[in-house]
Amino acid sequence: MEYRVRAEEDGWQVLRILRGSMQVSCSALKSAKWNGRILLNGRAVTVRTPVREGDLISMEWGEDTPAYSPKPFPMNLTIPFMDEHFMVVDKPAGIASQSSRNHPDDSLENAVYAFLGCPPGFVYRPVNRLDKGTGGLLVIARTPHAQHLLQEMLHTPRFCRRYLAWTTGIPETEEGVLDFPIVREPSATIRRIVSPDGRPCRTLYRVLKEKEDGALILLELRTGRTHQIRVHLSHIGCPVRGDFLYGTELPDAFPGCFALHSAFLSLVHPLTGEHIHFISRPPWAREIEDARLLADFE
Repeated sequence: MEYRVRAEEDGWQVLRILRGSMQVSCSALKSAKWNGRILLNGRAVTVRTPVREGDLISMEWGEDTPAYSPKPFPMNLTIPFMDEHFMVVDKPAGIASQSSRNHPDDSLENAVYAFLGCPPGFVYRPVNRLDKGTGGLLVIARTPHAQHLLQEMLHTPRFCRRYLAWTTGIPETEEGVLDFPIVREPSATIRRIVSPDGRPCRTLYRVLKEKEDGALILLELRTGRTHQIRVHLSHIGCPVRGDFLYGTELPDAFPGCFALHSAFLSLVHPLTGEHIHFISRPPWAREIEDARLLADFE
């Protein structure tokens, strides 16, 4: 990461440039100080060093070693957008987003590693996360700085995510807000439940169409808790179709996945300021028009 000092910044200290002009987080700055390098015109300096107009500040982060070493997992990936800062991946449903003990090889992390040509020093930096059974749009930062800026935008109008769900059961009202706190179920590993002792959770929803004995629902997250949409819909008696954890598994219709999809993503590019958006349709909801995904919640 590099930055050229402007005239109005002449005489500032490196620290002020890093934290102000370059928007480097405290944690990233600490990592660079202890595990990386901060350079001024190619020479290592402290953050108290003054700068002059035209100076070049460079910063390299030191990053933790990932728990699982990347392994190439070739698969066809749909990449709606990619630049040197981040990429948007249309994740297939049924593949784990990140490598783990249960999925050390067949993960999106390893698929991205293969797609990028197995670069040395590869670090996987997902900004938003999708459950294994959920498909759709996922943002992956390519630098620590971009990851920091994008994560700061989450749950703000600058980073909007909308999901499509096909439920079993139909909500009592056509649209509304699901405002139920969520907590990990006692003695459970991953399952969550609604509880007054939980963390605040808000999900906006709108029924787009009744379908068979359920509904196609557009949802927007206002918080980002684990399994939030799945728990909220199950709580109102409308579990996601095929959800083995909060509803009924349907292996024939949804093998290894369920009917929840990250369908719409709109964000302001954190470094260029460009407003970009993407749409991904799940195979079970092709009849939904773009306009219905783009329409704002009131």
